[in-house]
Amino acid sequence: MTRRVRIFQVDAFTTRLFTGNPAGVVLDAHDLAEQELLAIARELRGGDTAFVLPADAVDHDLRVRFFTPRAETAFVGHATLAVHAVREALGLTLCHRQKQRNGIVETGRFDGPLGPRYFFSQPPPPLHGPFEGDRLHEVLAALGLQPDELDPRCPAVVAGERGARALIAVRDGSMLARLRPDLAQLTALSAAGCPPGYFVFTRSPAVPDCDTEARMFCPAIGIDEDPVSGNAHALLAMHLYTLGLLTNRQGHIAFVGRQGHHVSRPGEVGVRIDTTDGRVRSVRIDGAAVIAFKADADLG
Repeated sequence: MTRRVRIFQVDAFTTRLFTGNPAGVVLDAHDLAEQELLAIARELRGGDTAFVLPADAVDHDLRVRFFTPRAETAFVGHATLAVHAVREALGLTLCHRQKQRNGIVETGRFDGPLGPRYFFSQPPPPLHGPFEGDRLHEVLAALGLQPDELDPRCPAVVAGERGARALIAVRDGSMLARLRPDLAQLTALSAAGCPPGYFVFTRSPAVPDCDTEARMFCPAIGIDEDPVSGNAHALLAMHLYTLGLLTNRQGHIAFVGRQGHHVSRPGEVGVRIDTTDGRVRSVRIDGAAVIAFKADADLG
């Protein structure tokens, strides 16, 4: 019997086709074998692919497995937005609790000025401490940065599960535009113990209508430059909050980040921190998403 799966390509963190961060979404994935999940992700080749599965317990509404063309990964923010944009387009029930390999996140939608926006809300991600010394200087050299180009208000840190990202602040957006990273050297540094991803950001953006501007390089995991990262912006939120650099606006702490325009895929990330008695309860990431195309795959 032939098995048919529905495949969607979705651009997340944008309202315009072929911008933002692309993700594959595969419905009807419950009958797929492990090797088929990876084969489909390799076939799409656009980045990350989300495979949607039914819930297997009462504490969540649906399950999602995320794959790069190389391997399974615990969670992907932009692909999560893509999943819920596809489900809404198909008229499926809105889900509020999504389970994946790293636990459960809250999900939802709201109406923005340009249409629906989708979000995920998660516990505050970890900050692991400073990124400094010889390793920082080696990474700066591989990025094409000088130490005096760093923002002294935001010392570099390692953040995320298992120290997945280095957050490095530069003084202004013009420095982001000048980056010419040595991807082979960054890959070698990651193999030698540096984080697998480098999120370079500024609080003095060169583009309008935002509070931060960023670029991210992850050649060690097969992504030379990630267009727009929701996960990294959640880490950035915790970093800036810990440093006391975020302000309370209308009862909550929020900011807008822009990323992707350096690779002709501009995107916008909404970030919100919810606190109780000065302690962070959750970090919410939101953005728009638009379906680029859909197809059916008949598997033997």
